[in-house]
Amino acid sequence: MAKYILKRIMQAIPAFLIITAVVFFLSNMAPGSPLDMIKAGGELTKEAEEALRVQYGLDKPVAVRYFTWLLAVLQGDFGISTRTQQPVWNLISERIIPTLILSLSSLAVSLLIAIPIGVMAAVKPYSIWDNISSFLSFIGAAAPNFFIALILVYVFAVKLGVLPAMGMYSGNKNNDLGDLIRHLVLPCFVMVIQILGNFVKQTRGSMLDVLNEEYVKTARSKGLAEGTVTVKHILRNAWIPIVASIGMTVPLLAGGATVTEQVFGWPGMGSLLILSISQRDYNTIMGITILIAVAVLIANLLIDLVYAYLDPRIRLD
Repeated sequence: MAKYILKRIMQAIPAFLIITAVVFFLSNMAPGSPLDMIKAGGELTKEAEEALRVQYGLDKPVAVRYFTWLLAVLQGDFGISTRTQQPVWNLISERIIPTLILSLSSLAVSLLIAIPIGVMAAVKPYSIWDNISSFLSFIGAAAPNFFIALILVYVFAVKLGVLPAMGMYSGNKNNDLGDLIRHLVLPCFVMVIQILGNFVKQTRGSMLDVLNEEYVKTARSKGLAEGTVTVKHILRNAWIPIVASIGMTVPLLAGGATVTEQVFGWPGMGSLLILSISQRDYNTIMGITILIAVAVLIANLLIDLVYAYLDPRIRLD
């Protein structure tokens, strides 16, 4: 096991370098620069502009700036935000918890809804459960999350006034769990709609794949209750595709669904990423990229370990 984990970590290193290099070069090739953002805020003399260019390393080639940045990151230095002049890690660390709250709650709610519906749709084909699963899969694939978000804000915040439309807390209620939950409902619901359909489809499909296997027929011939057969024999062996679908949502969850955070003013990493891109804050963009890349790579490793646990036939060499 330890040998396999070490092997996967070594394989993740080039993937990490490729991801960060691509994002770094693309962000630096985009029109504009941090200096343009600073000049837009007021007059800047040529001497001051040149001094800032040297300070931010913009006078050097992009490749040199990337390796300079990478060396600093390996030493634990994420750099200074050109937008706020604060350490990048300080800005990001404030946004990690809100993103985790939104992402993990959305994932948990999605699984709690999707797995029972997917199981019922497979066990009772062409029933109302099957129709519900098809509808949820269609909505999740076809409805843009920003469109759903705007409708929910209009109905529940503007018209009915029962839920807040923006932020994570109201006023000074930073420790009020009830207020947090009220602010969480709408953005969480949008993200649930976005990922729920895929979970339902994967659960239904994986259940159907094993529904008529010989070991299932044997379990039924022994007189076991249908619920026991479904949970202990069918669902247990259908978990691997479901786990795979969870892994595929990690990049979305790690980014906190940038559009959702932006619409609802949720103070997570997604909204910070959008703001940093608009302000050409390269160091903050790269800091968020690192966290997302690491989260995805770790999630893929954990999924492989879960595979081996769920299916003893899988060997980790």
